Amino acid sequence: MSDKYAHVERERRFLLAGPPPPDVVTATRRITDRYLDGTRLRLRIMADLAEPEPVRKLTQKIPAEKPGPVQGLITTTYLSPGEYQVLAVLPAAVLTKTRLSVPPLGIDLFDGPLLGLVLAEVEFDTDEAALAFQPPGAAVAEVTGDPRFTGGRLARAGRAELLDWLAEYGLEPGEPA
Repeated sequence: MSDKYAHVERERRFLLAGPPPPDVVTATRRITDRYLDGTRLRLRIMADLAEPEPVRKLTQKIPAEKPGPVQGLITTTYLSPGEYQVLAVLPAAVLTKTRLSVPPLGIDLFDGPLLGLVLAEVEFDTDEAALAFQPPGAAVAEVTGDPRFTGGRLARAGRAELLDWLAEYGLEPGEPA
C-alpha cells in the first residue's frame, strides 16, 4: 500500500474522570463520526459552535503495526455538503461527541451508550515530542495502546462493554440519559 498521500499520525490518548472546568475551554465542537462498514474509512461532520458552516471530511486511517504514539497513517479529504450526503447513506457505525479544546488537548465527551466516557488526546509532529509529553494531571490512565478506546471500536461498543472497560481503570460513569 502506498503512503504517497498519507501522513504519520502521532497521538496519545488518556482517560479522564470528568470534563475540564468550563473556564479552561477555548473552543467547543459537535462531532458526528460515521465509521463505514467493511472499510477503514471515517466520514466526519464537525460543527464549531462559533462558525456558521460545519467541516465535512472523509478520512482513512491505517493502523501502525505496533503500539505506541505512532498511530499509523492518515489521509483526509475535505468534502462539499453534497459529497458528504452521498457518502452519509452508506452503512456505518455512528459515534457522536462534543470536543472541548483545552490546548494542547482535545477532550471528547461522548453521547448515547458512551455517556460518561471522557477521553483526552494530543497530537504531535515528532516521535520525540510524543514521548516527552507529560500526561495531564487529570488523567486516570493512558489508553494510547488500548484498541478499545479508538473511535472505530467505540462506535460499535455497547453500554455494558464500556462499563466493563472503565471498571478496569477504576472508573464508574453515571447512567446515560
